Amino acid sequence: MLQLQNVVKSFGDKRAVDDVSLAVPSGQMLGVIGQSGSGKSTLLRMINRLGDASAGRILFKDTDVTALQGRELRHWRARCAMIFQQFNLAGRLDVLTNVMMGRSFQAPLWRALLKLWTDEDKALALSALESFDMARLAAQRADTLSGGQQQRVAIARALVQEPEVILADEPIASLDPRNTQVVMDALQHINRHFGITVICNLHSLDLARKYCDRLVGLAAGRVVFDGVPAALTDSIARDLYGLESDDMLGKQGRPDFIPGVPQPAMALAAP
Repeated sequence: MLQLQNVVKSFGDKRAVDDVSLAVPSGQMLGVIGQSGSGKSTLLRMINRLGDASAGRILFKDTDVTALQGRELRHWRARCAMIFQQFNLAGRLDVLTNVMMGRSFQAPLWRALLKLWTDEDKALALSALESFDMARLAAQRADTLSGGQQQRVAIARALVQEPEVILADEPIASLDPRNTQVVMDALQHINRHFGITVICNLHSLDLARKYCDRLVGLAAGRVVFDGVPAALTDSIARDLYGLESDDMLGKQGRPDFIPGVPQPAMALAAP
């Protein structure tokens, strides 16, 4: 189980994350929702230790994540993989090499730097690509792929880390409707098939309701909703996003419409 105990992240006088306490059971698919600037990305970065908490503790099983340093911190980042909105691939390298970079957490540092991958590493990377219908592109440069293809490569890279937790920070924000579904299906498959805990920041309420077991809503860095998707009523969603009824539901009564959020990634939820 992943536990956050009274976690705070301050930037000067501003609290980006304000006294957040959560318990995330192993194997859960958790969606984190809220306006831009509500603290969603900051929260995930603290869990991965890309940013340190100003106060509070983050625990995973018997490990105090907030206290880790050096080799132990590197080991935690292997157990807790991160998927970013902008993919973070090495564009000049081929797809297979990008995926095998996920194995660098499992190999001695010198071998990872020299890219001396074993046959087992290569087989694991190809298997991960095959599961996302990407093995045929293994030799292609990453920067020649579409956005959806690059995100699938990033997910495959996370999977070969053999993590226990995957953190996905707005993984579909820049994708078209078809690739949005492909990526969300891939994350759900990882969660259901491998039992890996997935925590995913999402803007689309319809997608959050469709794919996640549980939703946590943040506003001004605080948890203002925590429950199953069915409990997230339109009224609560309006309060969470601070929007008027007509803006939140749109002319078609669409609960996935949010002003200021690019619509291609939202369109999958349209009737």
